[in-house]
Amino acid sequence: MWPRDLNSSSCRRASCRVCLPELGPTSVLLSVSAFKKKYREHVLRQHAKVKERNARSVKINKRFTKLLIAPGTGAVEDELLGPLGEPEPERARRSDTHTFNRLFRGNEEESSQPLTVVLQGPAGIGKTMAAKKILYDWAAGKLYHSQVDFAFFMPCGELLERPGTRSLADLVLDQCPDRAWPVKRILAQPNRLLFILDGADELPTLASSEATPCKDPMEATSGLRVLSGLLSQELLPGARLLVTTRNAATGRLQGRLCSPQCAEIRGFSDKDKKKYFFKFFRDERKAERAYRFVKENETLFALCFVPFVCWIVCTVLQQQLELGRDLSRTSKTTTSVYLLFITSMLKSAGTNGPRVQGELRTLCRLAREGILDHHKAQFSEEDLEKLKLRGSQVQTIFLNKKEIPGVLKTEVTYQFIDQSFQEFLAALSYLLEAERTPGTPAGGVQKLLNSDAELRGHLALTTRFLFGLLNTEGIRDIGNHFGCVVPDHVKKDTLQWVQGQSHPKGPPAGAKKNAELEDIEEAEEEEEEEEEEDLNFGLELLYCLYETQDEDFVRQALSSLPEIVLERVRLTRMDLEVLNYCVQCCPDGQALRLVSCGLVAAKEKKKKKKSLVKRLKGSQSTKKQPPVSLLRPLCETMTTPKCHLSVLILSHCKLPDAVCRDLSEALKVAPALRELGLLQSRLTNTGLRLLCEGLAWPKCQVKTLRIQLPDLQEVVNYLVIVLQQSPVLTTLDLSGCQLPGVIVEPLCAALKHPKCCLKTLSLTSVELSENSLRDLQAVKTSKPDLSIIYSK
Repeated sequence: MWPRDLNSSSCRRASCRVCLPELGPTSVLLSVSAFKKKYREHVLRQHAKVKERNARSVKINKRFTKLLIAPGTGAVEDELLGPLGEPEPERARRSDTHTFNRLFRGNEEESSQPLTVVLQGPAGIGKTMAAKKILYDWAAGKLYHSQVDFAFFMPCGELLERPGTRSLADLVLDQCPDRAWPVKRILAQPNRLLFILDGADELPTLASSEATPCKDPMEATSGLRVLSGLLSQELLPGARLLVTTRNAATGRLQGRLCSPQCAEIRGFSDKDKKKYFFKFFRDERKAERAYRFVKENETLFALCFVPFVCWIVCTVLQQQLELGRDLSRTSKTTTSVYLLFITSMLKSAGTNGPRVQGELRTLCRLAREGILDHHKAQFSEEDLEKLKLRGSQVQTIFLNKKEIPGVLKTEVTYQFIDQSFQEFLAALSYLLEAERTPGTPAGGVQKLLNSDAELRGHLALTTRFLFGLLNTEGIRDIGNHFGCVVPDHVKKDTLQWVQGQSHPKGPPAGAKKNAELEDIEEAEEEEEEEEEEDLNFGLELLYCLYETQDEDFVRQALSSLPEIVLERVRLTRMDLEVLNYCVQCCPDGQALRLVSCGLVAAKEKKKKKKSLVKRLKGSQSTKKQPPVSLLRPLCETMTTPKCHLSVLILSHCKLPDAVCRDLSEALKVAPALRELGLLQSRLTNTGLRLLCEGLAWPKCQVKTLRIQLPDLQEVVNYLVIVLQQSPVLTTLDLSGCQLPGVIVEPLCAALKHPKCCLKTLSLTSVELSENSLRDLQAVKTSKPDLSIIYSK
C-alpha cells in the first residue's frame, strides 16, 4: 500500500492522487481532467475582458474584429514559391476559429504538423489581441480541443524585464488559480501544452551569452533563458508554441526556432474597418458619421488597416465629433495621425500649459531611453519618481498602470498605451531638444540612425517616426503645441544619413579567418540575418521618406541613391503607395529595380454569389472593365511630367496581364522613361503583346530594351514589330539568351528594315550557330553604323 504521508517525498507513482506533496489540501483530491476543466474556467474569467489603451475594459468577444491572416515569409516561404522564386498570391483568410484551427495543421503535402507557429506583422497590427483571442477561444472549447490540455500566455517583454529568477514551473503557476496545483503533472505531457509567446521580437540576438537555453522546467533562472529554451524546443520538447513578432525580427528569430510555420497578420479588410468603427462607437449614428468621414479621406482610410491606427482615429473623432471639429484631411501618414492623437488628448484634458509641456518632454525622454536600452517597455514607480512623472497628468493620459504578482509582493509597473506609441514619443524627443546634447545617455539623432544591425529591427519604427516628424507642418505643430523650437540640425543630420546609405557596408574582412567550426556556423547564421535585414532595408527607407511628405527632402535624399532596389518583397497596396510617392519625387536619372517581388494582389475570401436577379442586371450593364493591377498607381505616376524615373528593371517577377496592360499604357506616354529591363520574368503571350504595343508606340521614349526571358520563340515576333516601328529604340540587349536560328533569322530581317533605328545590339554570353553568325555579318554589312557586341 502506498504511503499517505503528505510530507513524504518517497512516493513517485504518477497516477497517485493523494501522495503528491506539491498539491496542498485544496487540490489533493482532484484528477488531472478536473484541473483542466477548472483551468479553462479560470482563463475564461481572467481573459473575458481586455483593457484598451485608454484603460477602458471591454469584452474581448465584442471588441475583437477579425483580421486578415495569410501565409507569411518565414520558414515556409519556399513552399509558396513558384518556379522563379516568385511568391504566389495566397488567399488571406479572416481570423475566425476555422483559420485559427488551421495554424497548427501544416501544409497538405506534409504528414507532420508544425509545433511552432509564428504570427508576424508590423507594429499595432493586432498580434497581441489575436493571441489573446486564441487563448480565450481555446478556453471556450473552440480551438485545439483534442490537442491541447493547458495553454499559457507568456508576455516576453514582461518576462525579460522581471527582476530575479523564475522557473518555467513558477511562470505556469502564476497563471493557475492556486499555486498549490500539481505543476509537475501539468508539464509531464508537453505534447498537450500550448505556450503563447507574445512579442518575441524583444528577445536579444543569439550572440548574447545570457541566452543559453534552459532545459529544466524546474530550474530557477532568467526569463531570457526560459524563453530561449521554449523557442528552441530544448525545454519541454514537443510542446506547441504560438509566437508573435514584428516582421523585421523574423530573420533574427529563425536561428532560435525549430521548423516554424509562419502566418502574416495583414490587419483589417475594408469590410472589417467598418465593423471596428461600429464596435468602437456605442452610438450607431456617430459610428456612421465617423466612418463616412474617414472613408472620404482615401489615404487615412487606407492607414486604418492597422488596428492601433484605427483606434487612434476613432478616439480622436469621438472627442471632436460633438464639437464639430474634423480630423485633419492632411493626415496622410501614420506619424501625422499619432501627432494629432497627442494634441487632441492634451486639448480634451484641458492640459496644455508650460508645466504639462515640460512633463511631456520628460516623458518623451523616458520613452527614448527605454527604446535605446534594448527596448525597455516596463517602468517602475522609482523610474517615474526620478523624473518627477509619478502622478503627473501625462502619466495619467499616456501610461497604463500594471500590477505584476511576485513571490513576496506585487510589483507595480507602468508602460505606454502601446509599444508603437513609445517609439513615436522616442522619435519626438529628438525634436523637443532645444540644443545638441551629446553628453546625455540617449545621445543625439546620429546614435539612432547609426545603430548597428542588432538594434535596427527594434529601432526601425522609431526611425520612421523621426522622418515623419521632419515634415514642415509637423515641425510647425510641434512648435505650437509643445512650446519649443525644433533645431535645424535634426533635419540636416537625417538627410546626411540617408545620403550616406549609397554605399552599404559589408562584413569586416577576415571576420571568420580564425574561427572554429561552431563559430563559422554562428557567423553564417548572423550573415543570413543581416542579409534578411538588408533586403528589408530598401523598403523601410522608402517608408521613412514617405512619412516626411516633403518632396524636396525626398528628392535630395534619392539623389545619392541612383537606383532604388526592392528584393524579395511581397508588395502590398500600402507598399506600392509608398513606392509610388517616392518615384513621384525622384530626381533625374532615377532607376527602379524590382527583384523577385510579388506584383499580384493577395486574394481575400471569396464573396458570396450574387442572386440570379442581380447577375441578370449585371449582364445588361456596360462592358466589363479590365482588372486594375497593383502597379497602376505607379504606372500613372510615370506618365506625369514631374516624374523623372528613367530606368525600370523587372527581374524574376511574375507579370500578370493586368500589370502588362497598365505598364504598356505607361510606356506609350511616359516622358522620362529611357530604359526597360525584363529579366527572367514570367509573363504570358498576351502580356508580351501588350508590352510590345507600348514600346512600338510613336510617343514611347524607351531607348534601351534589355530582355532575358526563358523562351524567345514567342517574343521574337513582337520584338520584330518594335524594331520596325519604334522611332527611338537604339539599344537592344539580349545577353544571356538562347538564340537558335529560327529566332536569329527574323531578328536579322527586322534589323535590316529601313525604319529600324537600332545602334547597338548586345549578345554577350550567347552561343550562335555558323549560319546565325553569317546572318549577323550580313546585317553589319548593310548597316555599318550598327554596333554588334558578341561573345560566347
